[in-house]
Amino acid sequence: MSLNNLGVYHITPQQKEAIDNALNTIVENLSAVTQNLSAEDRQKFGSVNEINKLLINKCREFQQNQTTLATPDVDWVEFEADYQDRTFADTRLDRLATITRMLSDFKIVHDYDNYQDALTDYDYTKYKSSTKVPGYTEKVGELKQFFPNSGGSGPATPKQ
Repeated sequence: MSLNNLGVYHITPQQKEAIDNALNTIVENLSAVTQNLSAEDRQKFGSVNEINKLLINKCREFQQNQTTLATPDVDWVEFEADYQDRTFADTRLDRLATITRMLSDFKIVHDYDNYQDALTDYDYTKYKSSTKVPGYTEKVGELKQFFPNSGGSGPATPKQ
């Protein structure tokens, strides 16, 4: 992989619009059915850990396969609806995590390209400043603030 121009693929305006429209559709659909939990509520209700998911699955299995052993105190229709919704949410969270990673990787390569090009521009600006071309000395003065450890005179190194 080349060290410059890692982000050779760019999102077209049509792709940006399609992505934004899809995200808006997701938000609109979820807004009708989700609760906005406070930090205290999130702490109080928490997340079901893996052991408790196994408990849920086992109780569901008993209710489906040996209904005489299931308590009548549970609304099993509601239990199943909750189960299906949490399964749906869980698989979509996995997909969204993949999308988040894709967007993050996409952003990282474009950030890197921009930074490398900015370093090239800074080196060129320092060179032109040394030849006394008007305007470059001022530009160096503005840019060297981003290189506090080098005083603006040494080669810049990328911050990872």
